[in-house]
Amino acid sequence: MSHESRTTRTALRICPLCEATCGLTLTIEGTRVTGARGDRDDVFSRGFICPKGASFGGLDADPDRLRTPLVRKDGVLREASWGEAFDAIAAALPSLTERHGQQAVGVVLGNPNVHTMAGALYPPALLSALRTRALFTASTLDQMPKHVSSGLLFGDPNAIPVPDLDRTDHLLLLGANPLESNGSLCTAPDFPGKLKALRGRGATLTVVDPRRTRTARLADRHVAIRPGADALLLAALTHVLFEEKLTDPGTLAGHLEGLDEVAEAVREFTPEAVAEACDVDAVTIRTIARELAAAPTAAVYGRIGSCTVEHGTLASWLVDVLNILTGNLDRPGGALFPLSATARAPRPAAPGKGFTLGRWASRVSGHPEAKGELPIAALAEEIETPGDGRIRALIVLAANPVLSAPDGDRLDRALSGLDFMISVDPYLNETSRHAHVVLPPPPPSQSAHFDFAFNTLAVRNQVRYTRPAVPLADGLLGESEILARLVLAVSGMHGADPSAVDAMIIDRVLAKTVADPHSPVHGRAPAELAAALTGGTGPERRLDLMLRLGPYGEGFGADPEGLTLDRLLTHPHGIDLGPLRPRVPEVLATRSGRIELLPAPIAADLPRLRSALATKRGADSLVLVGRRHLRSNNSWMHNVAALRGGSNVCTLQMHPEDAARLGLADGASATVTADGGSLTAPVEITESLRTGVVSLPHGWGHDRPGTRMSVAAAAPGVNVNQLLDGTLLDRLSGTAVLNGIPVAVAPSH
Repeated sequence: MSHESRTTRTALRICPLCEATCGLTLTIEGTRVTGARGDRDDVFSRGFICPKGASFGGLDADPDRLRTPLVRKDGVLREASWGEAFDAIAAALPSLTERHGQQAVGVVLGNPNVHTMAGALYPPALLSALRTRALFTASTLDQMPKHVSSGLLFGDPNAIPVPDLDRTDHLLLLGANPLESNGSLCTAPDFPGKLKALRGRGATLTVVDPRRTRTARLADRHVAIRPGADALLLAALTHVLFEEKLTDPGTLAGHLEGLDEVAEAVREFTPEAVAEACDVDAVTIRTIARELAAAPTAAVYGRIGSCTVEHGTLASWLVDVLNILTGNLDRPGGALFPLSATARAPRPAAPGKGFTLGRWASRVSGHPEAKGELPIAALAEEIETPGDGRIRALIVLAANPVLSAPDGDRLDRALSGLDFMISVDPYLNETSRHAHVVLPPPPPSQSAHFDFAFNTLAVRNQVRYTRPAVPLADGLLGESEILARLVLAVSGMHGADPSAVDAMIIDRVLAKTVADPHSPVHGRAPAELAAALTGGTGPERRLDLMLRLGPYGEGFGADPEGLTLDRLLTHPHGIDLGPLRPRVPEVLATRSGRIELLPAPIAADLPRLRSALATKRGADSLVLVGRRHLRSNNSWMHNVAALRGGSNVCTLQMHPEDAARLGLADGASATVTADGGSLTAPVEITESLRTGVVSLPHGWGHDRPGTRMSVAAAAPGVNVNQLLDGTLLDRLSGTAVLNGIPVAVAPSH
């Protein structure tokens, strides 16, 4: 054994495995990560760690990770050099778009992209090079309703307020289980500890969820709502505030338009009218509304359970309407807008361009775009259906839609018929097995890390950056270089130095910035500013640029005490930038320059919600919901042996009364049937689930041939999304309905 391999040291790394972004201290022997613990000096996470972070070394060294590109030859994926891989891409993509047009290339972005530095920096350049509108992302399986509601209310789809967990007196939480998920659209290390501290200081926690989750067990009140009825409940709460004259927007009053129109829009949604559809009695609804209005400070927070339903955008809209009507939006203790260190520096308040839905539509079913994206549920038909604009090639970045999107069997067949497919993925999984070229990024220990996305959702303003903990291994390319070379290969610049991509982006940003009269560098020479940037890589130089021009930045000398990359590097545990603060009206980008409480698309969708009041369900009917686990994250952590087993298993949970009625015993095999098909799973009987509801976890189904994920394949589970045919979407956002799905359950024979 060499001296190198015996050397033990520690290194800091921000955890990339969920939205909590906790600081880790890694133990490294030679070049191998042998342990991970929480970084007690991290300014944000203060030493907190969850099982995913503790398993960092196991994921990093997973023997099933690809170390070499794969290129399909004679129908078989074979190991190839990086040069061969990019040569294949450069030979295929430009000629394909020349023959069939730019819309013949689709792009799929998966959830892990927002967990890596490269995944945030390079996809915009790739889309710009391709000039395609065929963009599909995990957002339409998750949070797109919140982007749409924020865009319509505030003019900016990324202006998402988060609950001020450390200061609120009352938290109403819907469709979220942060004790398992660690939080989502609310970046908060040690979310469990924050909720326990909330209870400890006498604040109130109300959880609305059809399952009595770990989070619900911590609450003062658990409301076991009928799945999919969140928007009805929220509309009734809003009705009570108007009916009982409990509205008080406070300092926001001068920034609102449409207040009277909202009152009229919710007039029919009385607690009595929605009680049956929600399975929540009118007295409870009125009590929650009154407590919300009476609390010194309060925050309403809704997440995936209230997003991935038929009225997900309306529910997301009503969450913020309630925060606004009670005077809790944009005030300490309520819901506030974070200010990331790489955000655009604040500008004087003024009307903006607003937010528009449906600027184009999908080719086959005419689904309107939202935030530049088409519903991922429509991807298979866009590949299968002949005609101009049919997707013939696909670039998949860190995504596994065969498992995460509805009707994976159909998508599986569609992918096999593509002319060309590229996957950037560390695994040969259910999706990447169809690729003609697979480009594997290195293990996370060998990558730098900065949270561009999650810092915009953090419950406290802070900034942290970690360089690679381990040098890049021989034969591997960094993820940034892989994506930069991909941009060059598809844009006719194959063979150019990858640094040209970063240089081009820096030049473009600086040219725009020096022309902005509100910029601290207005009128200066872009070349002079570019020469001042520091950092050892193109991504670091781009980060330095964003920090300097951001709200805390030094502005290239305008503020000598401001933030730069060099200053950040002297603070390895991060820099605390303080608690969230009120930011309206600077965040508003609507055409009116005000919060537009009842935008036209919302008003047009409300009749659909009113019709739900009359929906009748049989006494023995069942609906399906998903569930999360602390030791899992969608489909991309099932190959880590340390995280498998125990309660992290793929079972069909159901209430004892439903199981008895159907003749099912614990551990028995049951067949679940819905519009998209059937599957069979073992039954887990639990009183944590309300009657009439069954639950299967998301991200399983690792039983397809041609993959290389041995741990996952040993206990594959079933793909819950195979029960969906992809036709049921939230109309405004194009998000697939994944919760509240009617199903039939019977003993398997």
